[in-house]
Amino acid sequence: MEESNLSDIAVSMDSRLESYFESLDPGMPEWLEQIRRESLEGGIPIIREGTRRILSFFVRMTGADKILEVGTATGFSALAMWEASGKKAHITTIEKYEKRIPIAKKYFMECNASEYITLLEEDADDALARLEGSFDIVFMDAAKAQYLQWLPDVLRLLRKGGLLISDNIMHDGDILESRYAVRRRDRTIHSRMRDYLYELTHRDDLNTLILAEGDGTAVTVKL
Repeated sequence: MEESNLSDIAVSMDSRLESYFESLDPGMPEWLEQIRRESLEGGIPIIREGTRRILSFFVRMTGADKILEVGTATGFSALAMWEASGKKAHITTIEKYEKRIPIAKKYFMECNASEYITLLEEDADDALARLEGSFDIVFMDAAKAQYLQWLPDVLRLLRKGGLLISDNIMHDGDILESRYAVRRRDRTIHSRMRDYLYELTHRDDLNTLILAEGDGTAVTVKL
């Protein structure tokens, strides 16, 4: 059988497996599904369904009480983590894009989550540098080129045994390509994400699992 035909079969099988596994997922509450639909209809990028499942699983598994999120968007991912915690966890989330902040605030209020979710309306560089405390989970879902720059503060804020969950590490598959095979405007993100993944996987104080779900997710334990 020709190599191209084998490749087509593999892609088809991957798609069938993904569809089958998705059919087993019980889904999300209707109020959360509505926020997801409205966010996508408004053209606002939010986490993919596979990433939501990963977040929900680890929030439930760890019993996380304090969660830090870098990148709020419409608040969908923060609300998904809050729902997974049994609506008990306190979440601190950072967003600087002014047009998205009122949307997230509206959803937090409508879902009666405002007292559990603190929205910091500022640049992540400033917020991370001044934050204190110890978090059970840190979810990174903002400017991908800044992940490595934020890592020292993120690890300072993450408790020992805590999880750092980094989203979109595949960068729509570009991470697999040579630097010169990606668009020129994406080369900085490409090289910095590769450096970030190398750091996560080669430090003695971290243990990282790479998941291909969604656009790729790195789950890192602080040892």
